[in-house]
Parts: sequence; structure tokens; C-alpha cells
Amino acid sequence: MTTYQRMLEKLWDRFTDEELWIAFGEGTLKIVFILILAGLVIKIGKAGIRNFFHLRSKTPLGFSERRENTLLKLLENVISYVIYFIALINILAVLTFDIKGLIAGAGVVGLAIGFGAQNLVRDVITGFFIIFEDQFSVGDFVRIGQFEGTVEEIGLRTTKIKNWTGELHILPNGSIVEVTNFSVHNSMAVVDVSIAYEENISEAEKVINDLLETLPEKYSEIVVTPQLLGIQNLAASDVVMRIVAETTPMNHWYIARMIRKDIKECLDEHGIEIPFPRLVMYSRSEQEEAVEGKKRERENGGA
Repeated sequence: MTTYQRMLEKLWDRFTDEELWIAFGEGTLKIVFILILAGLVIKIGKAGIRNFFHLRSKTPLGFSERRENTLLKLLENVISYVIYFIALINILAVLTFDIKGLIAGAGVVGLAIGFGAQNLVRDVITGFFIIFEDQFSVGDFVRIGQFEGTVEEIGLRTTKIKNWTGELHILPNGSIVEVTNFSVHNSMAVVDVSIAYEENISEAEKVINDLLETLPEKYSEIVVTPQLLGIQNLAASDVVMRIVAETTPMNHWYIARMIRKDIKECLDEHGIEIPFPRLVMYSRSEQEEAVEGKKRERENGGA
């Protein structure tokens, strides 16, 4: 019998061995069972998370819908990754791989990557806490360091902020130290109005107060009736009065512009003057004639 024939005979004996096929069948069933179980666990876990967030949305406490959706997707992805990793480990165990050696090797590789990518790990951890703590959400107007604008996107590694002039700033989450969020609470519009010294201040205050009473009906962004605080400053040529108005978040600039416009029109209707700079110019000849005229008046008076 040749070597080739002996090899074929060994292969035939190997493939006709009942124990081999029984082990193969058991392994296949175990792998299929692991995959089905992993799919069921992921499906049940995602359903449980969705039900949890659905119940939270019905509580009387206020929650940010954007934050809830972000957390929902994040937790669903985490569950999927964890379950699939566990399933992969069990499948490798069924295939008789050395799981302990693989886990130890993965730990060493992960440790090496962690030391080499500390900034990346810091960015991811910071991004998770930004989302989890609801420091700011997509659509909020924030100031982060020297950058100020609307949040376009929040990721686990970077945050994108769009300035009102169109620039898009991409910031690593690990660099975010202090955040000022202008979209959480109501804003305050502050308007200063100048009145001439010659005008009746009490009459001007009455006219302005009557106008302020009508503004909440005119502008839905105004939360409560604006207030005239009184005289803010006695300037060189005018009396400055201050008005404050509480508005919905980030609408104070718009409301301040509208209040200035309405007050200007209202004061014009009532004949109340808003002072403006005046410049009086004299020509040299007119000035000399005025001086000569005064001299002649003094001489005639003395005569």
C-alpha cells in the first residue's frame, strides 16, 4: 500500500468516525443556541431600556427629549457590544480555543493601546459624562472656552459647535473644561432708553409703562410683562431709563430689538424727545462780526 493510499484511508476513517460527527453536531447546536440566545437577550434588553425611558417620559419630572434619545441609543449599543462579545467568547470555547490565553492577550493589547491613546480614552469618557449628565444637548447655544455657538453634534469623542457666522468648531471632548449653556433657563433682555432733560420724566415713565403692558400679547417670546426699573443713569445730555424683559431661552436679542423699535415709535407719537448729539458750527467771519457787535453794544451802552 502506497503512502497516498494510507493517507486516504486515514482521512476516510477520520470522516467516518461517529464520535467526530457527534461532536461536530453538538458544537454546531451549541453555536446556534448561543447565537439565538444572544439575539434574544439583546432584543429583551433593548425592549427593557425603551420601556424604562418610556416610563420616565410620563413622570411629572421634566426631562430633555434630546438627551433621552441620545442615552437610549448609547445604552442599546453598549448592550449589543457586551452581549456579542460574550457570545464570541463562548463560541470560541466551543471550538476548543484557549479562551484564557486569548483574554490575557487581549488584556495586554488593550493596556498597550490605552497607554498609547490616553487622549482618546479621556475624550470618550468625557463625552459619555457630557451626555449622561445632560450638560448640553444638540441645538443648545453654549460657550466653551473661546468658542460660542449652537451645538450641531455630540459624539463620544468630539463635539461640533457652529458659530452664528457659519464657522464649525470641532472640539475634542477631553478639552472641554467649562461650559456655559444659554438654552437651559429663560433669558433676560435689557434695554436702556434715553430721555431729554427738558421732557417730563413722569409722563415718559407712564407712556413707557402703558406700552410695556401690551408687549406680552404682541410677542409670544416674552414670558412676563417687561418692567421699567427706573432711572439708570444721569448722563451729560440725557436721562437713561432701564427696561428688563424675561424671554424664552435665546430670544432676548430679538425682543430687545423689538422693544427699542416700539418705544421709539411710541415716544414719537407722544412728542417725547429722545436726545441726539447736536453740533453747532460758526464760520470765522460770523464769529468776528459777533465779537464786533458785542464791542459796539458795550460802547453804546457806556455812552
